[in-house]
Amino acid sequence: MEKTSSGTNDVVTEALDKYSDMVRRICFMYLKNEADVEDIFQNVFLKLLQNKKPFENDAHEKAWLCRVTINECKDFHKSFFRKNTCSIDDLEIPIEDKSEEGVLREVLSLPQKYRNVIYLFYFEDYSVPEIAVILGRNQNTIHTHLRRAKAILKNKLRGFDDGNYF
Repeated sequence: MEKTSSGTNDVVTEALDKYSDMVRRICFMYLKNEADVEDIFQNVFLKLLQNKKPFENDAHEKAWLCRVTINECKDFHKSFFRKNTCSIDDLEIPIEDKSEEGVLREVLSLPQKYRNVIYLFYFEDYSVPEIAVILGRNQNTIHTHLRRAKAILKNKLRGFDDGNYF
């Protein structure tokens, strides 16, 4: 997608329409807090606005947004502010839920490396080679993480109403 100085706002508006849900979901998977998600969401699209390099195509733009979103979330976790605050969500007592919300809760409880792969594979429909490029990892590593994540989820989801989530 090519942009000029006059078309920059149009490019960002179009990207917001296409990718805002994806960026929010990635943020939520990392941060699990709506206020933090909003902050990172704004940072990601601000970076898109400041990005001077044109994208080759929509897939390139989508992959760039995924990578920037993941990096912003990781940077947020490393920040001084984050290390010295406590989320209200962390204080709640978890409730056993056998619905789709319960499944989502189990996915969110996975270690980060598995959660990323599950999200990109199942929710964004990326292939293993594409995930390897986005995350900067070997394809075999992605296959291993995907297999392990599925095994963990199968064990955690045993006894749920419908056992065919994966």
